[in-house]
Amino acid sequence: MRHLREPFRIIRANLGAYLAMNAVMFGLFFAGVAAALAFPDLHAAQITSMEQDGTADLVGELLGNVWLFGLTILAVNVLTVAVATILLPSMIVPFAGIVLFAYRAFGFGLSLAPVDATAAKILIPHSLTILIEFQAYVLVMLGAYLLGRAWLRPASVGADTRRQGYLRGLGQLGRLLPPALALFVIGAAYEAFEIIYLVPPLLLG
Repeated sequence: MRHLREPFRIIRANLGAYLAMNAVMFGLFFAGVAAALAFPDLHAAQITSMEQDGTADLVGELLGNVWLFGLTILAVNVLTVAVATILLPSMIVPFAGIVLFAYRAFGFGLSLAPVDATAAKILIPHSLTILIEFQAYVLVMLGAYLLGRAWLRPASVGADTRRQGYLRGLGQLGRLLPPALALFVIGAAYEAFEIIYLVPPLLLG
């Protein structure tokens, strides 16, 4: 129970930062949506980029196996985005991962914008995926913020040196990762299910 209570304690103690991370995440996402609706070529370019880097082909190959598809989604969300984009850069340069992730959040909006009837239908079941996975990213971003703050201002975590502050910031980050991972797992499972089983009937209807 202690492991369940601790992340909520950290969120309550840093509620302003948590809300700010939500504002960044959803604000940039909806900015991307607005940009795609205003300038459809941006959406087209984003989709073309996904096709060229092999993302679209990979999705097509995995559609026949919901479990493998879910594991792939989980691996991409955790390793490529959460770890490589947010965590590792933030462990080297304070807050760097939050800045880098801002571009991805905007890109999510560009690619998922309801630019036509098909995209709008897909967004109906996919909205739940967005809510779940975005909250996972918010927790990782909050952890990166707390690490950077403790690193630059050791006194904020009761530390005397930046090294002590860094280590205590890592401790706070580590406590937020298990619930973030749980959300990533739930989000990946639902995303695989909705893409394979919920979206096709909507597009045929």
